[in-house]
Amino acid sequence: MVTGGVATGAAARGGVVTGQPAGSGEVHTGGRAATGASPASSGAVPGESGPPTPITLAKALNLGLHAAMAADPKVIVMGEDVGTLGGVFRVTDGLQREFGEARVIDTPLAESAIIGTAIGLAMRGYRPVCEIQFDGFVYPAFDQIVSQLAKLHYRSAGRIRLPVTIRIPFGGGIGAVEHHSESPEAYFCHTAGLKVVACSNPHDAHHMIQQAIHSDDPVIFLEPKRRYWEKAVVDQRPLADLASDTADTAGGADGLHRSVVVRAGSDATLVGYGPTVRTCLDAADVSATDDDRSLEVIDLRSLSPLDLGPVLDSVRRTGRLVVVHEAPSNVSVSAEVAARVTEEAFYSLEAPVLRVTGFDTPYPPARLEDHYLPDVDRILDAVDRSFAF
Repeated sequence: MVTGGVATGAAARGGVVTGQPAGSGEVHTGGRAATGASPASSGAVPGESGPPTPITLAKALNLGLHAAMAADPKVIVMGEDVGTLGGVFRVTDGLQREFGEARVIDTPLAESAIIGTAIGLAMRGYRPVCEIQFDGFVYPAFDQIVSQLAKLHYRSAGRIRLPVTIRIPFGGGIGAVEHHSESPEAYFCHTAGLKVVACSNPHDAHHMIQQAIHSDDPVIFLEPKRRYWEKAVVDQRPLADLASDTADTAGGADGLHRSVVVRAGSDATLVGYGPTVRTCLDAADVSATDDDRSLEVIDLRSLSPLDLGPVLDSVRRTGRLVVVHEAPSNVSVSAEVAARVTEEAFYSLEAPVLRVTGFDTPYPPARLEDHYLPDVDRILDAVDRSFAF
């Protein structure tokens, strides 16, 4: 079953590349100014002259992995086709040539074995970074992740630490076949002992992957595959404090488990993560032009633990909240956000918390995914409904 799925993934590589969204260019970065980020986040690298060059999210991850491996010889990258091929999405391209086959390991087509081996390596002092080729291929490894990886630190009364990072390209929008467009984050967020994060832009991807690898806890690292080709300027300066999970660090980076306001606004709040942050920003642009509404956009970044401080602050000002993600709505991250905001900011709400999500069905065939995925129109419809209360 796994072998067949991976073979399908290889056959879909052409579709993955041609599935690049038309006109996918730089992502919005202006929202950083609203959070008080340092001007150093402009992307300049010490010792270089001239304007910084935007890079893709995939390249930002590649450079982050390279930096982590160069800084710590115990960091090992492992997965299907990560070495010679450089990964289906070429995120690990060139790492095996740089660090050798002993540190960038092409594994058998067996996700359970990949995670089981990583657990053993972590117990012996290594920091494995495992790549799951596609989100839908993670399920054969699910038992290892939730029954072993998430439990051993607790079960050993803190004596065993498992610094394992599991990279999972997730979400739809690339015109792929079955099992290649899942959004499995809720499974892992529900599991005590796992940290779950999702990057949405190249700058965050570059720093968050290094922070995740440095963490002594297992981290599920979700990468929005339909945003791999989008570009932005990345500050590649080394992070001063990789050990900090929540505090902001030097190099223009936020703590791994901090939510970030990426666009300031005053009329309503949009919350997303991973691939839907860009969609929320596009919706805010349209709303400002067509409806003269000022929508604040927040990138959760961390799904477990959740940092709802910026969300609560925003809702107390705007009185309205719409949460957006690609996963189905039932028992989802948006359900948790809605429940906690209602508990803690009920008297600030002018309308119920609304959600724009995927539907409670299996992910559809590629020709129908545009109807399934949250888009600008569905988000703005939710904003209109919020104002109608």
